[in-house]
Amino acid sequence: MPSSFPERTIVCPGCKGDSVYSTANPYRPFCSRRCKNNDFGAWASEAFRVAAAPEPTEDDSPAPDSE
Repeated sequence: MPSSFPERTIVCPGCKGDSVYSTANPYRPFCSRRCKNNDFGAWASEAFRVAAAPEPTEDDSPAPDSE
């Protein structure tokens, strides 16, 4: 089993330029520190979000049976 993978050129998710995807690039999959930090900043400022179901509120809970 090879100890390292061959270098590949991919599209940087930040700037859409070329990015070397290998262990030699500490910012992979990004092409540079700037692109990596811009992406991190977007997540930190909540510009990027992961969709999730809303949490139920008290109004959504079923009413107890009253006898």
